[in-house]
Amino acid sequence: MTTFDDRERAFENMYARDQEMQFKVVARRDRLMGLWAAKLMGLTEVEADGYARDLVRSDFEEAGDEIVVRKLLGDLTSAGVECDEAQIRDALEHKTVEARRQMMESQG
Repeated sequence: MTTFDDRERAFENMYARDQEMQFKVVARRDRLMGLWAAKLMGLTEVEADGYARDLVRSDFEEAGDEIVVRKLLGDLTSAGVECDEAQIRDALEHKTVEARRQMMESQG
């Protein structure tokens, strides 16, 4: 092995760890968003937990923030909650920061 091979492997490992962390942060963020929306819709604790799981699952089916924003906007509007896309995107940013903080705290 050469030093170049070692460095390349180290960068590949670092990239894989970063991607795994990002995946976990997004999944946690989606769960937090689901709980946030469920509270706005007045769902029970059991319903809120199920809704949050469904939101996380929807992001697995079609990756990206847009599916989460569309689902939340549709569900909140259907529930009669006054909310627009800007409010959802703002909450998305805040929940991303919160999810990242929670992940960092859980890793010690």
